[in-house]
Amino acid sequence: MYEESIYVKIRGVQYHLKISGSGAPLWLLHGFTGSSKTWDELASLLSPYRTIVAIDLLGHGKTESPSSADRYTMNEQVEDLNQIRKQLSFDSIELLGYSMGGRVALSYTILKKPYVKKLILESSSPGLISEAERIERQENDFSLALKIKNEGLQSFVDYWANIPLFATQKLLPDSVQEKIRHERLLQNPIGLANSLIGLGTGSQPSWWNRLHEIDIPTLFITGQKDQKFLKIAEQMKKRIPHARHINVFNAGHAIHVELPQKFGKIVKEFVLHT
Repeated sequence: MYEESIYVKIRGVQYHLKISGSGAPLWLLHGFTGSSKTWDELASLLSPYRTIVAIDLLGHGKTESPSSADRYTMNEQVEDLNQIRKQLSFDSIELLGYSMGGRVALSYTILKKPYVKKLILESSSPGLISEAERIERQENDFSLALKIKNEGLQSFVDYWANIPLFATQKLLPDSVQEKIRHERLLQNPIGLANSLIGLGTGSQPSWWNRLHEIDIPTLFITGQKDQKFLKIAEQMKKRIPHARHINVFNAGHAIHVELPQKFGKIVKEFVLHT
């Protein structure tokens, strides 16, 4: 597979992108502590049918990590993506996002509606409904950001790998678990800390009351062992007119990691035949 690694300067920040394939553009947005490398297997599968654009989001991978958390708000990230779209001369795009990247993809779809043709969300949410929930989550994310700054990246990566959300990944082959750990250890601690503060679930706008505005083909993919995000997807589906929800048996939060072939088949079917 031919793949081009490029850098673009966007609103004062240098972004890293990996582009492969040909055809209509499909953008892939990774989760927290991830990078464009997350999508290598999926990009290989889909590049015969789509121009795949895998982006290192702000503070992740090889994209720069600004020192101020104010630069990491959802509105800032969405505007950066829109400027990238313009620089690459794409009139419209298809979007796939996982977890944090899913929240970014959903936000982009709502705020830049004319430019999105299809939306795929893997294990993601539209934010928190109540102000009390948002404040509690902001406090938790700020504590995690301090943990990164005070204890260092390796300590945080060890902690993060053991949160309940990723329990199912303990069943993966050691080589796969090591690959995930390596990707996390390549991150910039400032970028991760500021992403938690500026782009965390508690800090972003809540989109629950605007989901009905999404009138494009939308797919939710969740893992059957990830009950929290399964239920969120079920609730979101009720509010979006053209939404489907596929729940993958024997998978947890990161279906693209745990069952990559199954995940790729689902995405390919939706992209090509919806």
